[in-house]
Amino acid sequence: MDTKTLSAEKQQILQYIEENKDSLITFVQELVGIPSDNPPGDCQDIAEFIEGKLKGLNFKEVSLKEVPQEEVKAAGMIRASNVIAFEVFGDSDFEITLNSHGDVVPPGLGWTQDPYGGNIVDGRIYGRGAAVSKSDIATFTFATLALRQLSDKLSGKISLAFTFDEETGGDIGPKWVLEQGFVKPDMAIFPGFTYSLINAHNGCLHLEVKVKGKSAHAAEPQTGHDAIEATTHLLQALYEHRKTLGDVVSEIPGIGTPKLTVGLIKGGINTNVVPDECTIRLDRRMIPEENPEQVEASLRQLLQDSVAGLEGIQVEVNRILLANSFGPVPKDSALVQTISANWSEIMGGELEVTGSPLYTDARHFYEAGVPVVLFGAGPKTLLEANGHRADEHVLVDDVVKATKIVALSLFDLLQKK
Repeated sequence: MDTKTLSAEKQQILQYIEENKDSLITFVQELVGIPSDNPPGDCQDIAEFIEGKLKGLNFKEVSLKEVPQEEVKAAGMIRASNVIAFEVFGDSDFEITLNSHGDVVPPGLGWTQDPYGGNIVDGRIYGRGAAVSKSDIATFTFATLALRQLSDKLSGKISLAFTFDEETGGDIGPKWVLEQGFVKPDMAIFPGFTYSLINAHNGCLHLEVKVKGKSAHAAEPQTGHDAIEATTHLLQALYEHRKTLGDVVSEIPGIGTPKLTVGLIKGGINTNVVPDECTIRLDRRMIPEENPEQVEASLRQLLQDSVAGLEGIQVEVNRILLANSFGPVPKDSALVQTISANWSEIMGGELEVTGSPLYTDARHFYEAGVPVVLFGAGPKTLLEANGHRADEHVLVDDVVKATKIVALSLFDLLQKK
């Protein structure tokens, strides 16, 4: 794309990123090379590495904020610290937070490249977290660095908040750093992909359902109450209910319809014993127009009703996770408009602003009243990047382009009025 029409200041920003793109890509490779699988959830090594890296780059007030162990344990992790750093321009209190997570799902099987190698093949950086979302730690860092040469024209601060619990919900990452007051953003950018901007996403409800009966010898099954048989009634009710969800369609592009999945089932004692317990876990994706409390209440009622006529059967329902939806952040907001304009300068055409059926830890900022969008380094779809799959990768070119777009947008948002 021809960027010669950009201002001299913006040309300087682009030149900085071009001159330092090797360091940018090396940073991505370094991050991929540090295992930070969650589970098991011990991300201290990568947190300490990032802390040292930011100190070496002369960011201000770089600190490692260790989460109390009881909160880490409650989140299902082993150890967690969040990295906070600032770049300050002038004396304005206006603050933009750039957040990305450094924890990743375990690699799994089927890789043709080393999942911790950060190898570059045909212009792609391979490794777990290359696209989701270690590349954005590098993107946000170098986008901020590119503004230093223009500090006299800017007013406000950028806070870098690199957290390590997105795969377990974000309670001891983004939510925690907000509640502790380590960042006080007026707006925020969270990880995303280079070819669209996400301004809304689904919520998610996880329920654990225990169906309890009474055990008995398989030779005398009539003396027991079969929990697995009862669970088949419950499953049938859930799957019949699932058929109705397609009738509810979000008005937000990209969101689609509510979804229901039974993802886990276990039960029984032995082959020759009438099972006294069967447990399932279900995932209910909620569109932004839905009320989470009403969704949960209706599911609980459905579950109870499905086994109401079965003798000796009880159902216990426990909430495992409630992640609220977020958005939509208005398309005419300063954050969306600024990123869209700079995207057009770098990429040409018009940036797609859309919702996502996924859920992310950006919701914690939105719930706190902070305008937040998802944008960063990556392809058009999660599937294209092999996110959470073997051979996850990100294009070198997309990392560089995303860094330029974020940097130009930060410059616009922080310019002295």
